[in-house]
Parts: sequence; structure tokens; C-alpha cells
Amino acid sequence: MQVPENTPKEIRDSLTEITVPYLSFSGEVTEGALIVHKDVADELLVIFHKLLSLSFPIEKIVPMEEYGWDDEASMADNNTSAFNYRVILGTERLSHHARGRALDLNPKLNPHYARDGGVFPKNGTYDETVKGTITKNDAVVELFTSHGWTWGGDWQSIKDYQHFEKP
Repeated sequence: MQVPENTPKEIRDSLTEITVPYLSFSGEVTEGALIVHKDVADELLVIFHKLLSLSFPIEKIVPMEEYGWDDEASMADNNTSAFNYRVILGTERLSHHARGRALDLNPKLNPHYARDGGVFPKNGTYDETVKGTITKNDAVVELFTSHGWTWGGDWQSIKDYQHFEKP
């Protein structure tokens, strides 16, 4: 498990790598690796097995180190990811991703709409008719929220359709 050198030891020691199954966009069952906080590892395994049983497609799950820990590059490639030692966009506060307690799912299909009108990733488009898109009343949101996670699509000031977190 690789993490950026600037990650504090207490955070580094709280992380683990899990291998999760998923249905690829090509219809094949495959596996991906996520770095997550140890406290949420088991429930994320349960969640991803359920996502697979729901036939919810995920384009890819590739470790963030493959993108040089560049969140924009990972999102633009529609990569599902969890841990990334970084701050919340437009702030100096650590993101829940920096503690391994957040997940971005199919970010190109489920973009983040910032307060200033920016879309992240820049090539992101939210179209509820496209498979792999997360919608308010679908089983994906219900699955995460039943485990105590919050969904960025429910936020009032911004919409972050890709984002689930468990503080």
C-alpha cells in the first residue's frame, strides 16, 4: 500500500487496502483496490458486494498512486477512488478522503458542481439516464446511507454526486 510521503503517521497507520469486486462497464466482474480507513473497510466490502449484486456498473477502480495522487486526473478518467491526502476544494481543511473515510464513485458520470459554477471533473456530465449514474432515489444511495454514509447529492450548497463520506 502506497501513500504520499506527506501523509501524517497517525493517518497512515489508520489505513488499509481492500480489494473489492465490481461490474465493469464492459459487463465483466473484476476487482479493484481501494485504500480506506480501517473502521470502514469491512462495511465497504459489504457495500461493493451488494453493488455487484445490483449490477451497478463501475468503470474502474485503480489506486490513486497510478494518477500521481492527482484528483482531477483520476476523476477525468472516471476512476472510483477513496483515500487521497488532500484538502477540500477551495479550502485549507482536510477532506474526508485524506482520512480514508470518503469515496468518489464514477466521478465523470457523477460530477461535483462547485459554488462558483465549476464542474469537476471538467469533462463530467450528470445524466440520470446513463448507467453508472447515481440518482437520489436509487439503490446505491440507499445502500450507502443504510450504513451511515452521507451522499454529496443530498447537500444543499453544492452537489457532489460522486461523493459518499462517513465522518
